[in-house]
Amino acid sequence: MKTEDFETLDVPGGSPVKMWTRGVPVEQEAKAQLASTAKMPFIYKHIAVMPDVHLGKGSTIGSVIPTLGAVIPAAVGVDIGCGMMAAKTTLTANDLPDNLGPLRSAIEKAIPHGLSPKTRSFKGRDAGSWENPPSAVDAAWMTLKNEFDEICLKTPKLRHTNNYKHLGTLGTGNHFIEVCLDEEGAVWFMLHSGSRGVGNAIGSHFIEQAKQDMRTHIANLPDQDLAYLKEGTQHYDDYVQAVGWAQKFARINREVMMQNLIAAVRTVIRKPFETHVEAVNCHHNYVQKETHFGREVLVTRKGAVSARKGELGIIPGSMGAKSYIVRGKGNEESFQSCSHGAGRTMSRNEAKRRFSLEDQVRATQGVECRKDAAVIDEIPMAYKDIDKVMEAQRDLVEVVHTLKQVVCVKG
Repeated sequence: MKTEDFETLDVPGGSPVKMWTRGVPVEQEAKAQLASTAKMPFIYKHIAVMPDVHLGKGSTIGSVIPTLGAVIPAAVGVDIGCGMMAAKTTLTANDLPDNLGPLRSAIEKAIPHGLSPKTRSFKGRDAGSWENPPSAVDAAWMTLKNEFDEICLKTPKLRHTNNYKHLGTLGTGNHFIEVCLDEEGAVWFMLHSGSRGVGNAIGSHFIEQAKQDMRTHIANLPDQDLAYLKEGTQHYDDYVQAVGWAQKFARINREVMMQNLIAAVRTVIRKPFETHVEAVNCHHNYVQKETHFGREVLVTRKGAVSARKGELGIIPGSMGAKSYIVRGKGNEESFQSCSHGAGRTMSRNEAKRRFSLEDQVRATQGVECRKDAAVIDEIPMAYKDIDKVMEAQRDLVEVVHTLKQVVCVKG
């Protein structure tokens, strides 16, 4: 591979940082955060950085961190297993109703999301939870329950998290459900969510556990969020099991939501249709064992997607922008990874300060979605240009389908 496909940030006393960021802005704070992580002694080869890179909590979003003999819980973060699912249908643009409002309403009623009482379909304290989970949630939970019980024996406080009632729910923030059209007018369903409250609890617990385990060494770390768990310790083994379970929860969470999304659409569109013609379900916040450069290592992808040769992935744009179904090229220098989206160029507070409701309405013209002050932080202008992001990683993935949303439900 030509070295000019990426830029290398040399870190004195640390591993190199290889960045697929040509043509896209990278904040200095993100570079400094990457350099801190690169100084950890167990980094394998180098850190790979995707074009949607930006400053994150714990570690830099858009980074791929391979490690030997240790794991950094804060690098994985608390939104464990967050990722995307997309399914192509046999519907076309002509099958969609002229008024998409009822379709959005049906989806909002079928899948708990957000915290606003305006959209909840039941009475309860948390509009993002089920009050009475449907049978599909019961069946899915049974595939998770036994291992969760085992994990709770080691970490009892996880028992009281919102786990079962969050399965098959969307969450808040940048999580979303969309109805999209591809370049040929085929209808796709796409959604973005993770392991919800229980994943947050698992991540938070082990981040603190790592800091406690390193209380005599934490002053020597470049950042206390780089506290790590060493392989061979009980806490390391407990974390690996719990994080693996949370990633499984996240994947199943998306599958249950997709089932409910399809059922909701069928109540509005009476024409028979099939789904999962081309289905993709991929994490972009996770850790797993992989083999790279002939050695088995732990790979943490913080806002990055696996892009093995021939593997399908999803790179969503911002609300109102294009998204992509991609096929990996198996680029080993990136640890066979690609970006997980467009990447923010400013904080949520900055977006709310800089843009108005009128800007939000204008930027989402043609999309049936919420257009209120509460979602200004998700305005497309708060994100990098998705076309430039895709150009910067042309040696990592190839585009299979280009999607444009027509309905968007935000968390």
